[in-house]
Amino acid sequence: MPSDQSSWLIAVPQDGDAEGILQELTNKIQQQTRSFSPKNISEFHIPSFKTGTLDLLISLSEDLPKQDAYFTSVVAKIVDTLRNLLNNDPQKLAQHTLVDERTVDSYLLEGWKWNEGQYNVQKSVKEVVDVLNKKLSSIDSVMKVKLNNYNLAKGSLVQMQRKKAGNLSIRSLVDIVSKDDFIGDSEYLETVLVAVPKALAKEWSSRYERLSPMVVPRSSKLIASDDEFSLFGIVFVQKCRENKFLVREFAYTDELAEKHKQELDLAGTTEKELWTELLRISRTNFSEALQLLVHLKVVRLFVESVLRYGLPANYIGISIKPEPKSQKKVLATLTSHFTYLAPRSNSARTKVKAGTGGEEFLGEYQTLMEQEFLDFVVFEVPWIVD
Repeated sequence: MPSDQSSWLIAVPQDGDAEGILQELTNKIQQQTRSFSPKNISEFHIPSFKTGTLDLLISLSEDLPKQDAYFTSVVAKIVDTLRNLLNNDPQKLAQHTLVDERTVDSYLLEGWKWNEGQYNVQKSVKEVVDVLNKKLSSIDSVMKVKLNNYNLAKGSLVQMQRKKAGNLSIRSLVDIVSKDDFIGDSEYLETVLVAVPKALAKEWSSRYERLSPMVVPRSSKLIASDDEFSLFGIVFVQKCRENKFLVREFAYTDELAEKHKQELDLAGTTEKELWTELLRISRTNFSEALQLLVHLKVVRLFVESVLRYGLPANYIGISIKPEPKSQKKVLATLTSHFTYLAPRSNSARTKVKAGTGGEEFLGEYQTLMEQEFLDFVVFEVPWIVD
């Protein structure tokens, strides 16, 4: 049964029974579901490809579902990338998940046409599928490279920013201390930074001079403080750790502070540039990948229609976007309307068996034989963006 979270692409033979089918279906569905909008159903042309042999069509029918799943997963990954880049903002996501600057619904329901400029319908159906696969694989490869580059840059930036986070016992001190907090060049004296828990600040002031005979009296200087720690500068004290006073290993130089700033600025600039590039490419590739997915769906419609209804390969396509609440009623209306196709649809298995040499020779086609068919051919375009 088609999902209630997708748009449906349907194919039926284009013969006398299909004349005026769009208006007739619209009227019947609206009789069952008053809220159904005529804008949610449209008709489109299914090209007549070169079919090839029956064995080739059956083989394609077996392979196309796997390719369909791959195409769908690539589109879904691009949407996930856009969603992450845009902080899961629905409005911004809607602006970047367009197909040729149109919404997905508009693309599917407002005069969809096969792109003959890129996918020549004079080629065999197998050649068309190969072209679609090649293009989507290229998109997938580009997305993986660009996403990996961005993730590396973002990871580097986050790591640098993380060093500026946390309390004074763990965070980077480059932007906390200055040259004035240290004793100048001295052969005998060295300034050491000590992080003291705030609750022990008074104890520190009363005891630090007695922690080591080498402490310079009154040398303790408060440099900075946060909610958990106070940072003092004094001469090195070997017994600090025993009293829960944390010595911070740090040697200040003007070059270090400038280098840290430059590295952070460069990481931020690189991340922003790659974010912009990935956003642009993701938007472009979403449009391309979704079109490839829909074209593959139409190929599947054609292949299944030939197997089910036979030649001549002249079929009409219908796009429908059912509302989730009315999905069952819409499907029931379609099933009832297309009952006239039952004799042709039910004969599909017999035809395939005859083409493969009988029941004992089905082999790899057994899965196809076990599928439960509706009287019309239908494939779904999932609402990946919603």
